[in-house]
Amino acid sequence: MDKEKRYVAKRKIKAFLYGIPYLLCRIFPINKNKIVLWTFEGTGGYGCSPRYIAEELLKQKKEGKNSFELYWIVKDISKEFPKEIHKIKDTTWNRAFHMTTARFWIGNTRTFYGTRKRKSTTYIQTWHGSLSLKPIGKYRGNLFSKMAYLVSKADSDLIDHAISGSSYCTDMWRDGLIYDGVINQLGSPRCDVFVNNVAEKRMELRHEYNIPEEAKIIIYAPTFRGGSQGTKRAINENPITIDFDRVLEAFEKRFGGEWYMFLRLHPQLSVYCEGMSVKNKNSRLIDVTQRPDMNEIMAATDAIITDYSTCIFEGFLNGQMGFIYADDLEDYVKDRGSLMLELDEIPFSTASDNDALVSNILAFDEKEYAEKLKCFIEKNGIINDGHATERTVKLIEENYG
Repeated sequence: MDKEKRYVAKRKIKAFLYGIPYLLCRIFPINKNKIVLWTFEGTGGYGCSPRYIAEELLKQKKEGKNSFELYWIVKDISKEFPKEIHKIKDTTWNRAFHMTTARFWIGNTRTFYGTRKRKSTTYIQTWHGSLSLKPIGKYRGNLFSKMAYLVSKADSDLIDHAISGSSYCTDMWRDGLIYDGVINQLGSPRCDVFVNNVAEKRMELRHEYNIPEEAKIIIYAPTFRGGSQGTKRAINENPITIDFDRVLEAFEKRFGGEWYMFLRLHPQLSVYCEGMSVKNKNSRLIDVTQRPDMNEIMAATDAIITDYSTCIFEGFLNGQMGFIYADDLEDYVKDRGSLMLELDEIPFSTASDNDALVSNILAFDEKEYAEKLKCFIEKNGIINDGHATERTVKLIEENYG
């Protein structure tokens, strides 16, 4: 038996044992008003689409429209949540009990391998990605390991409804999520903030971080590296090579005014970020990695720089200027697989080093960019009307009972 087969066999045994508490907890009845939520396998906080769904559910509950009780599974119990939400420390038995007795599950990442679901529990998967350069699932080709396939398929077999924010994602989820169930093209709840709360979030974050109200903000958000490789769960902590000072100077030269930069690492890297080389003496560089919700950050900012992350394909819904800075493209493709989209078919300029990035900023053409965005949104059927959350809550109500 080769190394990968031994690893897969070991994981299958572990999954079987992991599922036993879920079976034992079936002695307890399902609470028809109970909803369990999570983000980023429990490492995330109050963010992404589950947050906006929770907010709408709580709002409607205050109006007497529902009686739902919300339970949020989180590894770090000190993370802040609204007082109306029950925080659940992420342990195997806590997960098993609360998920087994819940009427609904709402998550933005997969459940753990071995998770068991009752037939009368409805699992709504909102997924944390959308359009992206980063390949997922079968789009990774030969780099999609057998173990990754098994984990993906096991979770997707539990899903009752997958939420899509575009016609592109509706088509892509089949092979991307290894999913052949119901896909509801409702829009992404997390993107409603770009329609409904931009002015509020711009002021809120500027006051919180002591940034002048008239100042502009760039967000630098590199994507997550690693994942379920053939025989291990890998986290790659790549060094950050972007020249923050030069980038800030370029934005000020091209667009005028005072600019600040937010640094936002992927939530699954947040627990590692203290050991990474991200320190900079520039007082206008602010680390917002520990902030739980990426979309409220994007709603407050004016430009985004990333490598392969889905966030740039959502930030532009807020009119954000977008720039690709990918200094490791060859290595990334070798590790993850071919990009989901060709670089010449996206509306963003691309750079592989700081010189090219600065040049792209200085040469930015607002009119050309706006035209490219319009065509890209229409081509990919992106929904952005500010009502995705309401439609998702209506889906919950339709499945309630």
